[in-house]
Amino acid sequence: MAGRGVLTMNEGRTLLAMLQHGDSFFPSGSVSFSWGIETLGADGRIVKAPDVERFVTHQLRGRWATSERPVLCAAHAAGGDPARVLAADNLMEANSLAHEQREGSKRMGAALLNIHARLGTAGAKAYQARVRAGEAPGHVAVVQGLLWDALGLDLTSACHMAAHGLSVGLLGAALRLGLIGHVDCQAILSRLHETIEDILHAPALPLSAIHAYAPAADIAMMRHEIQETRLFSN
Repeated sequence: MAGRGVLTMNEGRTLLAMLQHGDSFFPSGSVSFSWGIETLGADGRIVKAPDVERFVTHQLRGRWATSERPVLCAAHAAGGDPARVLAADNLMEANSLAHEQREGSKRMGAALLNIHARLGTAGAKAYQARVRAGEAPGHVAVVQGLLWDALGLDLTSACHMAAHGLSVGLLGAALRLGLIGHVDCQAILSRLHETIEDILHAPALPLSAIHAYAPAADIAMMRHEIQETRLFSN
């Protein structure tokens, strides 16, 4: 910081980039997915704000922190090296057991690549071509690491953006399903800040140790396609 309450020009630009690319206004494709909340809501397993908060907390700790964060970090650290990015992408593919979760991640990655290719972000068109050719899966965490590094965002900022974006996406799904209200969303999000900081305070796992444990969400996503009415893709 240049002085108390005063940002340097570079800090200000970083903050503005975070606000732009981490905002739900940015067309990342996340609004199409509930990641199991829709099915669990229909089952009566998620019916009120504390249920939603527990679900989002477990998704952060049981999936994002141990699987998506390490992959994002690896892609970010690759510095645009396509071989290293692809290695992280293939590992994410192997670690995504539920078909609906796996395909949802790749659809979000494709949406993110598409908008960044149109914006001219370095590396976006090249990796998009690999994904479209079937040479790379294009998981969203990998794409986030690749593109946010290209935008000059540091790793800490990228991880905060990804964790915040996941939280907002899940809370937004619960809101659209009528499980919680706007005040609930903001109250839960404020409390999740401590969870996110706790996760990011610890070093990211190495790629060799990534894993995910979110069985209720995985099963809910698998069962989603047989629901009589569906608002979301998973």
